[in-house]
Amino acid sequence: MSAHILIVEDEARLARFIELELDHEGYTVSRAADGRTGLEMALTGEPDLILLDVMLPGLNGLEVLRRLRNEKDLPVILLTARDSVMDKVSGLDMGANDYITKPFSIEELLARIRAALRTGAAASKKTAALRCGALELDPARHTAAYDGTPVQLTYKEFLLLQTLLENRDIVQTRDMLLEKVWGYDYAGETNVVDVYIRYLRQKLDDPFGVKLIHTVRGVGYVIKGDGA
Repeated sequence: MSAHILIVEDEARLARFIELELDHEGYTVSRAADGRTGLEMALTGEPDLILLDVMLPGLNGLEVLRRLRNEKDLPVILLTARDSVMDKVSGLDMGANDYITKPFSIEELLARIRAALRTGAAASKKTAALRCGALELDPARHTAAYDGTPVQLTYKEFLLLQTLLENRDIVQTRDMLLEKVWGYDYAGETNVVDVYIRYLRQKLDDPFGVKLIHTVRGVGYVIKGDGA
């Protein structure tokens, strides 16, 4: 069965062009021209992936994404004309799986779609709660807690911590983490892994007085089996 892709884009010519290309690739395609309609279609339909424009009438793309993430965890690729690092970081922190800046080549968009669908399929199979010492991560509910105290994580922080927990005692290189968390075709800043590791440490190590994530100098990062 082909993947169902929802395009939420108010530029009619661009939306139609993407629709035709995706149809040619064998995908099932739906379209919405504003944020409210797109959100309703995402929540009531069963898309496998959403291409979501940031600048939309009704609700902007980031607000659509925020509301969507309260209900569903399906892959979302942002389409944006903005090239600001902060705009991209905001989108990723709110739960976007990837972004692509306009204008883009259809080949790049197709590659990012394939990568996001692979990542989403793999993530959907990993729903058992993960534990390490006093830390508990529940992928099904998208919740984290340390010794019963909830820990608020952004979408990418959660995926990064989940990846480290799923590979306890196995050192993960930066390239491995980039591929597993941000996708094989990620083309952003190469130090993004280090930045997000720092975020996790600020939310876990510092407040609870522990050292969960260990640096293996020159290699990458690891969480040890006992969580210490």
